[in-house]
Amino acid sequence: MSSSPWSHHSRNANVSDDIDFEIKGQELQFLEIELDPGESAVAEAGAMVWKDASVAMTTVFGDGRAQEGGFMGKLLGAGKRLVTGESLFTTVFTHQGQGKARVAFSAPVPGAILPIKLSDYGGTLICQKDSFLAAAKGVSIGIHFQRKILTGLFGGEGFIMQKLEGDGWVFVQMGGTIVERELAPGEELHVDTGCIAAFTPSVDFDVIGAGGVRSMLFGGEGLFFARLRGPGKVWIQSLPFARLAGRMLAAAGSSGGQNRGEGSILGGLGNLLDGD
Repeated sequence: MSSSPWSHHSRNANVSDDIDFEIKGQELQFLEIELDPGESAVAEAGAMVWKDASVAMTTVFGDGRAQEGGFMGKLLGAGKRLVTGESLFTTVFTHQGQGKARVAFSAPVPGAILPIKLSDYGGTLICQKDSFLAAAKGVSIGIHFQRKILTGLFGGEGFIMQKLEGDGWVFVQMGGTIVERELAPGEELHVDTGCIAAFTPSVDFDVIGAGGVRSMLFGGEGLFFARLRGPGKVWIQSLPFARLAGRMLAAAGSSGGQNRGEGSILGGLGNLLDGD
């Protein structure tokens, strides 16, 4: 495969399939994964753009990770996906022929696809609910539940994000432009909740009030923002998918302009946590 700012070629043995990949395009990117015989990638349904004929597609219950726990393990994996609003199923793409084969996936809106090797960050990455695009088979797609956040206000429902675990490559989709920040121990960053794309587990994450009554009523930036405290790495997106969808619906005059609350399970109240 030709070189690019985001390309990878390796044959190190580990638990996850060590796939090769290349990310192409600028504002409308797509991900091209190159598979050796027997290698697999996992993706959300509907993300595929094209594939070579030797790449077989299989719909699986859960996240596509090998489930040692049998049916109950698969049920648990699917349940975690359901909580974050995803389908109970994912699609596994496996190269069943000889030589090399490729499969391509695309992000749903203008933005960027970021490749992350989980082993470089302690094996875990916390993401917005709709961030996951694809991964090497062997990566677990679960939930990260921040129960301490706003439990008094919202009756303990907390704040839900995706948790990606494993040692292989994951590909997360982010809206607009990506800003990457490395926070020192104790360093704080305040971010619109919808603009948080991902962060490492060492980052302390909380949601706090955005200011006094006047700013809450007239500021237009929502009631809350996220407080991120280092040490750790944070990825920020300039155009959250939920915000883009909400603006498009509002511009069209649709009565259904309210989104699902991408950061929470709070229904309409969840929109406050998206900065809308």
